[in-house]
Amino acid sequence: MRTLQKGLSLVELLVGLALGLFVVAAGLAGFAAQWREQRDATQAMRLMQELRTASAVIARDLRRAAHWAAPSASQPNPYAAFAPQDAASDAAAYAYSRGAVEDHVLGGAEQFGLRLRRGVIELQLGAGNWQALTDAGTMRVTEFVLQPQTERVPLLEHCERPCPEGASCEAHVAVRRVALRITARSSADASLQRRVDTLVRIRNDVIGGACPA
Repeated sequence: MRTLQKGLSLVELLVGLALGLFVVAAGLAGFAAQWREQRDATQAMRLMQELRTASAVIARDLRRAAHWAAPSASQPNPYAAFAPQDAASDAAAYAYSRGAVEDHVLGGAEQFGLRLRRGVIELQLGAGNWQALTDAGTMRVTEFVLQPQTERVPLLEHCERPCPEGASCEAHVAVRRVALRITARSSADASLQRRVDTLVRIRNDVIGGACPA
């Protein structure tokens, strides 16, 4: 009398093993895809954070341009110069007073600037003292644009005397803004690129012309 044996045949064992490997492979593929998505999201978030931080630092410094601690009616503002004046540029030069006591003289420590150099935005903190503002290990800046915008607001209606007939009077205040654009790509993934746009209002307006004498 034959004894019945229970169990898996070799074919059934191989089929089960193949199905198990397929399930494991699908699980690993899903995990890898999820890991890549998380990595890409982290890199994108980090890139945007770096861009926003750099933009905020630049905006804060640009707002101070032409600051004069103790304005004098007898002389022009020694910190008023700002470049670029009209055309867009990837560099800027400006100044503002930072001394404990205003001496009405533009010193080397009161000269500031911005520039794009080898994919890194640099900030000038005093004459000849350039410091890296962005980290090349995190991102490479591909576009850095500063576009000046000037709006002249007439002041003649605030003058004590009207402009004489036939005369040319040009008392005005120049309201200055700078449109800032920064585009960068991730150093870890060149296909990942982001851009930040900011409109900066320079707080220290420039007075031009004069009221009729």
